[in-house]
Amino acid sequence: MDLSYWEKNSYFNKLDVVIIGSGIVGLNAALSLKRRNKKLAILILERGLLPTGASSKNAGFACFGSPSELLSDLKTHSEDEVFSLVEKRWKGLLKLRKNLGDKAIDFHNWGGYEVFDNKERYEQCADQLDYLNKHTSKLIGSKKVYINADKKIKDFGFRKIQHMILNTAEGQIDTGKTIKALIAKVRMLGVEIVNGIDVLKIEDHDKNVIIHTSNDLHIETKKVIVATNGFAKELLPNYSVQPARAQVLITEPIKNLKLKGTFHYDEGYYYFRNIGNRILFGGGRNLDFKSEETTAFGLTDIVQNRLDKLLKEIILPTTNYKIDMRWSGIMGVGPEKKSIVKATSKNVFCAVRMGGMGVAIGSLVGEEVAELAINS
Repeated sequence: MDLSYWEKNSYFNKLDVVIIGSGIVGLNAALSLKRRNKKLAILILERGLLPTGASSKNAGFACFGSPSELLSDLKTHSEDEVFSLVEKRWKGLLKLRKNLGDKAIDFHNWGGYEVFDNKERYEQCADQLDYLNKHTSKLIGSKKVYINADKKIKDFGFRKIQHMILNTAEGQIDTGKTIKALIAKVRMLGVEIVNGIDVLKIEDHDKNVIIHTSNDLHIETKKVIVATNGFAKELLPNYSVQPARAQVLITEPIKNLKLKGTFHYDEGYYYFRNIGNRILFGGGRNLDFKSEETTAFGLTDIVQNRLDKLLKEIILPTTNYKIDMRWSGIMGVGPEKKSIVKATSKNVFCAVRMGGMGVAIGSLVGEEVAELAINS
């Protein structure tokens, strides 16, 4: 890249920290660093026109775990691990709301529902509600976080749904407004964000770090934070972070829409919510896990056809509607639910593997990696 003196001196000179990835984690890392030391020269590099990955493409669920998800996690993780993660997600949501304000992110605590068309699966969850409430109530500060909500099935107009469980503490946000508010906040603190920069290689030379990009740009800095989540494997090949594509659609506005809240279906592999008087519906990764383990954005017939079918037959069976948009995002998952926040070398740090919970934990994970970097 052929830079002028002005460009090099204004954007790439005497950098203290370069953050790779301008999503929720990267922006919160920058915010936390500036709050600790406002004199730090911080640059955020983003490969896309907008934050590429999941931060500006997710469904905007302010959630911390549906009953079936938590019970499933307890089969492979210890009780302490599962509920420690719930606590982290909840604290992360509180941190997000405190940092930006509920109005800025359009937060609404309309509750989150897990819907069941399978009686046996529902009963497995219903039998454990007292257990789940016992462990979550002291973390959330509510006596009964999870309650039966069968009486609302008719109100929502569902077909084939037999039972519902309400998470009284779950909410929703506007993903676009959230990212815009975060970007505005860090820029106000003097953080520069440069888009269209694809990082190819990071070299830690002990006293400094050199970042090589596809633009033939070589950026020198004291420290680097990798916050690319679903794309982490490209820069951190030895870390267990697997990309996971999520496909989503949204309807045009629907007159007299009955739904309000967030909804989880089929063990959380499908999810839907209202956005005003529209319905956002996503999921279906479990139909073809292998194909969805990709960093390539795109849509597949098998997933989109399934979303169309469920939307018509279960969610909006008596409603006329049209699909407005379809898109995909890339999450970062792995064999463990816990995020990876660590030093990968003396001056390079990573904060990756959000496990589809970036909205919930991104603020805390960004804060954690900032503390790790500044104290090293």
